[in-house]
Amino acid sequence: MAKNKFHDGPGPSQRQLRVGELIRRTLSEVLARGDIHDPELNRMSITVGEVRTSPDLKVATAYVLPLGGQGQEDVLKLLARNKGELRRAVSKKLTLKFAPDLRFQLDETFDRMDDTRRMLNQDAVRRDTQG
Repeated sequence: MAKNKFHDGPGPSQRQLRVGELIRRTLSEVLARGDIHDPELNRMSITVGEVRTSPDLKVATAYVLPLGGQGQEDVLKLLARNKGELRRAVSKKLTLKFAPDLRFQLDETFDRMDDTRRMLNQDAVRRDTQG
């Protein structure tokens, strides 16, 4: 498994978790209200499932998914195109020394939950777990 800078050591600090959640809420609000000056982005409903920050809080990775899962690649392009404006909106709300660099990735937790549900519903697995 490849090393990921977010999973080295004991895990995220309380501060990383708190700042990540504040950024998640702020991004969700900004996207829901359509505060960004991009009509294409404002037409989409985007869920921000989680935001993970680097230990120094200078990088924040937002895990996003368009409502219904349609247009995933478009969402990433639109968010990247509006990264500067989103970063300014986040920095206005948060009282951090530096506004974090925002990065966007698709939130795949829903896919994994569906895969797990499908696996647990297989007859052989159900027999083994109800043993």
